[in-house]
Amino acid sequence: MPSSLALLVLAAVLISVGVYLILERSLSRIVLGLTNLTNGVNILFLIAGGRTGNPPLVGKTDPQTMSDPLAQAMMLTAIVIGLGTTAFLLAIGYRSWQLNGNDEVQDDLEDRRILRRAERARLAARAEGAARVEEDAPQAHDDTEGELEDTELTGEIDPVFDKPRQQPANIVATMQSEEQA
Repeated sequence: MPSSLALLVLAAVLISVGVYLILERSLSRIVLGLTNLTNGVNILFLIAGGRTGNPPLVGKTDPQTMSDPLAQAMMLTAIVIGLGTTAFLLAIGYRSWQLNGNDEVQDDLEDRRILRRAERARLAARAEGAARVEEDAPQAHDDTEGELEDTELTGEIDPVFDKPRQQPANIVATMQSEEQA
């Protein structure tokens, strides 16, 4: 019997909700996300097991009608590992609640120091290699704004319409020619 589409959709929903919850900062949401992810993977193991069949007992069942025991063993192993990981994370969350009064995962202080040091080094390297605007402009040119963008700064191009500005004399001549027509 082929796998049901409902099982595939259920596995996809459980895995996607699990990944979303794991990316949160609250440890209780991480635990719920890990549980959803584990259940989604278990359903995928169930689908990968193939057709249903008789119990895989050697000597009592015909080998042609046996179900695959590997998928069952993988699911059982995944359930045990998921249960152990959930219990460990719940213990960490409870201890965090006792110490801090919340279950948010904090950034490590050393990670913050390393990030600040790297940011200072990046800014220092940028300040040392500062170039004049004329030298830096060709590298920073943005081709997405329009083809005449460089001449907008000189006032020759209208930045709104992205076309050359008409001089006042040209505007008067254009208006007179439109009135005559």
